[in-house]
Amino acid sequence: MVAPPHLDRVLVADAVDRYLASVAAQTVRGVLSATTRRSYERDVREFARLVGPVRVLDDVTGEDVDDALLRYQITPDARYTAAESKPGGSGRATSTVNRFRQSLTRFFSYAAREGWVQADPMQWAAPPVRARDGLRVARTALSSGSARSLLAMAGEPPSDEAARRDHDLHLRDRLVVALLLVLGPRVSELVRADVDDFSRQPGDTRWRIHGKGGHVRTVALSDPLADALDDYLDHLRPVLAARRPGDREARRALLLSWRGRRIDAQAVRALLRRALERVPDPYRRDATPHALRHTTATLLAAAGWDVKVVAELLGHASIATTGVYLDRIEGELAAAIRAHPLAGAMGNGTVPGGR
Repeated sequence: MVAPPHLDRVLVADAVDRYLASVAAQTVRGVLSATTRRSYERDVREFARLVGPVRVLDDVTGEDVDDALLRYQITPDARYTAAESKPGGSGRATSTVNRFRQSLTRFFSYAAREGWVQADPMQWAAPPVRARDGLRVARTALSSGSARSLLAMAGEPPSDEAARRDHDLHLRDRLVVALLLVLGPRVSELVRADVDDFSRQPGDTRWRIHGKGGHVRTVALSDPLADALDDYLDHLRPVLAARRPGDREARRALLLSWRGRRIDAQAVRALLRRALERVPDPYRRDATPHALRHTTATLLAAAGWDVKVVAELLGHASIATTGVYLDRIEGELAAAIRAHPLAGAMGNGTVPGGR
């Protein structure tokens, strides 16, 4: 007989610390992104608080996990200063709860491999909540007209004469919005981009994107997009970088704040909001950086590009993932029926092979 594996009766808090040390090592090796690391750290530390940090991890049951998930779901979302201002109520969204659950699944899988639990309690926890009932009907992607208008507004210098000249960042903002709309990177990929990630040659500018899970893809920039990159690098970035000459991180970073620091995802969302506020009313609608990623996928599909090409551009390992990003394109069903090979077969009143 094979002896049962040795069980290390480690406390929840200690298990979390050891697991996060492993996550940090994977981040250094490029297997995980810094954003993913922060998400895992936030989730498992919250789980430790919910089940009790001094509890033995092997004593945590599936019912305990369910209880933690429920309490996590009904806790007010800390991103909103006023709970009543959150759409759908004060609790956390289903997608957020499911992300929290995925973090726990990875944590307990690691714990089982390390011998901290005899069996993974996630297999006895309730199944994940459905993200939505039926099909998504709200449009995520911008229309072609809205996208064009947004791109134009992002490239306009401030119209306010009282605005400080050193706060004029329209060259950077135009580049950010253009990269998001044309190439569809994740916002984490964009803010992590370094100047050295771009290969700039006459007529051939390429971006080496460091994606999720350590995967790298290289995409070519169109001539207008390459021109926007050149304008920013040649005229604005040197001014911003000079404000923090001793900052090594700033020297590497592609996108800088007006103080000369590498910008983060929150800064990208803020500049996008400012650009959207200037879009004319008929074309204006709320959008996030992720919505611009949806826009890239949807507009390319509408233009007839194969979904495999779109998946490669977005850095998706599966075209099934890309399919989630494609909003319904107005008129595409009718167009498909009109283009059906048999659509005109009855036009002459005969049936092939008939008498």
